[in-house]
Amino acid sequence: MMSRRRKSLVPEARSALDVFKGKVMAEKGYTVDPNKPNNVKYEVAKEQGVPLKEGYNGQLTSEQAGKVGGPIGGNMVKEMIRMAQEQLSKKK
Repeated sequence: MMSRRRKSLVPEARSALDVFKGKVMAEKGYTVDPNKPNNVKYEVAKEQGVPLKEGYNGQLTSEQAGKVGGPIGGNMVKEMIRMAQEQLSKKK
């Protein structure tokens, strides 16, 4: 089996995306540590009944991982679309 590389196309964007993730999830009512906004995934996992822990989580099924990542990524995308629509409406 071939391993996947998890290399960001724009590594400098990681911290900004984490801050954005924290902002979006806080607006959805989650408790977000401003110093570790990525840790909101543990709160989502607990809420979904997914045994996510720090470190290696290879025992999780794709369905379990999706239950955690889906709400986070989905809310981020919805907010990005809202922001883009707002910008477009200003240009009219």
